[in-house]
Amino acid sequence: MTNKINKIFVCSNCDSQYSKWTGRCLECGKWSTIEEKIASKSAETKKTLDYSPAKTQKLSDIKSEDTKRVETNISELDRVLGGGIVPGSLILLGGEPGIGKSTLSMQLAMTVDNTLYISGEESVGQIKLRADRLNLKTDNLQLANETHIETVCATIKKEKPKLAVIDSIQTIYSEESTGEPGSVSQIRACTAKLMEIAKTTNTAVVIIGHVTKDGAVAGPKTLEHLVDTVLYLEGERYHTYRILRATKNRFGATDEVGIFEMKESGLEEVANPSASFLQERGENMSGCVVTCLMEGTRPLLVEIQALVNKTSFGYPVRKASGFDLNRLHVLTAVLQKRARLDLSQYDIHLNVVGGIKADEPAVDLAVCLAIASAFKDKELGTDLCVFGEVGLGGEVRSVVQTEKRLKECEKLGMKRVITHLNTGTTKQTEIKLIDVKNIQELIRHT
Repeated sequence: MTNKINKIFVCSNCDSQYSKWTGRCLECGKWSTIEEKIASKSAETKKTLDYSPAKTQKLSDIKSEDTKRVETNISELDRVLGGGIVPGSLILLGGEPGIGKSTLSMQLAMTVDNTLYISGEESVGQIKLRADRLNLKTDNLQLANETHIETVCATIKKEKPKLAVIDSIQTIYSEESTGEPGSVSQIRACTAKLMEIAKTTNTAVVIIGHVTKDGAVAGPKTLEHLVDTVLYLEGERYHTYRILRATKNRFGATDEVGIFEMKESGLEEVANPSASFLQERGENMSGCVVTCLMEGTRPLLVEIQALVNKTSFGYPVRKASGFDLNRLHVLTAVLQKRARLDLSQYDIHLNVVGGIKADEPAVDLAVCLAIASAFKDKELGTDLCVFGEVGLGGEVRSVVQTEKRLKECEKLGMKRVITHLNTGTTKQTEIKLIDVKNIQELIRHT
């Protein structure tokens, strides 16, 4: 029987398929990467083949085995991972250039015995220079400079380390895949091979990935689906604090964060983040108020600063650093409509001190009070903490984990807290609790 020959056009960069030739790939945007290929389908291949069925087991018959995690002795990292590194897991670490990905990976490699560090970006001599700068002991660390994924997998299979670090996945290539190193097809193929070698050798593998201008890991979204854990190292390059958070974790929660401080000796853990964020607070001034965020199970006290001044243009300016600009517009409209504050001719600048991103709805009340304080030029004091969600009707709603927030406020020396309390949800505390139900009651305290 004759074969039916079908012609298809495939992008050599991202493997996208088209029915006809085009000059530019519509998926990845590359030019002159569409190549013609022949896909032949024989009628003989369509006949049903007999395959042996898979072996099944009842869930109740499977014995639970406690997998012992590998503790890294970096408590902030262990917190994010869920208690340590799970053997045989594949971890993706992403972040902007210069944020500290390689530094954190090097410090992680030093804390785990029998670690293999494979770099495709730096030579072994350059890695030694970085380790000396960080004053790290390199007795138990094996180094290699390799970009061929088949060689990397063979090395891991032979050495059988507890931990293998690949720096970075964008420099690794496979002979079995098309495209240049760093292309979508190469990243996907190399990650799949690393996943296979991690499961077969029970070696935990950490791969470092670059990010795009949008902040996502470079490569297809399937790259994040292939790995077990996705970690992002966030922070401003000109701030000393770095935040490590998990956006995916098959072996733990994704709402925990680790906080580090960048120093000459590398990334150091911040034992008391709230005290660190508030230690450089200035004198009591208008427009400054402290709020309490919840990052996972950890409460954080951060300072919200607002500056309100008469606009020089016909349209007022709204600027925000560390806070959603669209949310700032909404809260400004609520203050104008519900609290009768005429902000239509005033510029509003908002800042979250310390480079922290305040995305939680509990920050709404503190933002409103900071703007009102700056508008009226009235000081609020340094012993006040404010948290609560604000609705479009000006109502103030309670937030979750109020007990932990109040405990953290009391620990840091706060004397007054403004929020909305549910009946019977809070215990006795030495802090003066001011219950507000709407935005009008809040403005009375300024």
